[in-house]
Amino acid sequence: MTSTTGAIPIAVRPTEPARAPHPGLLLPALSLCRRELVRFLRQRNRVIGAFATPIVFWLLIGGGMGQSFRSDGLSGAGGYMEYFFPGTILMILLFTAIFSTISIIEDRREGFLQSVLVAPVSRMAIVLGKVLGGTVLAFGQAFVFLLLAPTVHIHLTLAGFLASVLMMVILAFALTALGFCIAWRMNSTQGFHAIMNLFLMPMWFLSGALFPPAKAAGFIRAVMMINPLSYGMEALRQAMYWGTGQHSEASHMPGFAVCLVISVVFASGLFLVASAIAQKRVAADLH
Repeated sequence: MTSTTGAIPIAVRPTEPARAPHPGLLLPALSLCRRELVRFLRQRNRVIGAFATPIVFWLLIGGGMGQSFRSDGLSGAGGYMEYFFPGTILMILLFTAIFSTISIIEDRREGFLQSVLVAPVSRMAIVLGKVLGGTVLAFGQAFVFLLLAPTVHIHLTLAGFLASVLMMVILAFALTALGFCIAWRMNSTQGFHAIMNLFLMPMWFLSGALFPPAKAAGFIRAVMMINPLSYGMEALRQAMYWGTGQHSEASHMPGFAVCLVISVVFASGLFLVASAIAQKRVAADLH
């Protein structure tokens, strides 16, 4: 546009539309996390499946195998139920992570995930939101079970309680990220359950939850030593006996600090792998 009064022509630029501010990383992640919590509270069958099943395992396996364990230093005053208690916490974390990451398959089937993927948010924010949601759910249920520790003669000190909470958060984050890596590429819950039975449950069995590496055969012991979940299990077990003067068993595993570092690296690595997987189009997007 120019002036016609003889003055110097002045060009007027058209006004550009204001750009919407980028939502960043934290806000979309917290929104997706909140959605996972709301969905969980509306599906009570998930509470029963993820929380009651490990307790039944604890009672049946602990009660059944307790008579097979002798007083050889493997179990304390609470018997095998005491030894299996940290393993049950790990099972609760695993089951809840499995149930929470199944929602990825459901979201893709219902079209919600596709709408999130085309939104102006980073894929890392999507991964963080889903993983945080599963972490909060897994930790919440495991925390309730942790309060039952005195029933099996595990008396947590304040330092032991805080260390146990820290390890539960790390393990919940790692297992949820692992479930995300598996669920992201799948388009059926049946296939996810098959992978769970083939891969995730053996990881738990060979983590020291049922028996210590020192009591296992040579090949099984080697597998347990390279299983990253074994170090998280050992760190949780040591944390629960922190400052009490009690010892659950001689596992020949590293100390708490080493196990903590390995667990943090394991959780961080799985999150980065999950973020990398989410960056690419997968075959499940075509279904």
